[in-house]
Amino acid sequence: MKILVHMCCGPCSCYPVKKLREKNFEPVGYFFNPNIHPHQEWRLRLKTAREFAEKSDMKIFIDNHYGLRDFLEKTSKAVGKIFDEDTIKFSDGFHARCKICYAWRLSETAKFAAENNFEIFTSTLFYSIHQNHELMKKTAEYFAEKFGVKFYYEDFREGWQEGIDLSLQLGLYRQNYCGCIFSEEERFSKDIRKARKNFFTQ
Repeated sequence: MKILVHMCCGPCSCYPVKKLREKNFEPVGYFFNPNIHPHQEWRLRLKTAREFAEKSDMKIFIDNHYGLRDFLEKTSKAVGKIFDEDTIKFSDGFHARCKICYAWRLSETAKFAAENNFEIFTSTLFYSIHQNHELMKKTAEYFAEKFGVKFYYEDFREGWQEGIDLSLQLGLYRQNYCGCIFSEEERFSKDIRKARKNFFTQ
């Protein structure tokens, strides 16, 4: 059976695609990630997704829209100041803005599946150890029902290291932050790292 697989990036697709094929699914990729910043990073991750699809002999559909302005418009009200607790406290792997991002990408995937005769969809987001799985699962199930398709859930996190090894074997570009402009700031900002350290040592 064909299954539409939302690809957040190439490396995160390695293990899920392998597992899905072992379960007799025929994965078809779908790249829709308007959250990624900056534009060069978005282009690089898109190129890597194409590279993975080619190397793994998988068909892929691409949404070529770079959606930074749309992403900022959707998330601006959810993003607080640099020293707000929502920015500093990241122990549960979730920010208010992430809920918006999950909903946007998973809803578009479910919609694309429905419009292109896929009975079922999933996402490589469920491979990440840095995301809120329960929230993503509830979100995907909601949009599956809304668009009249099925959502396939599997906790791909068990293959975290195997996925890393596979991506290295394929020579894929590996990013070091989630993708959005805010996660980039949080990954590299000394001020945020210092604020978090102070927050958790109080």
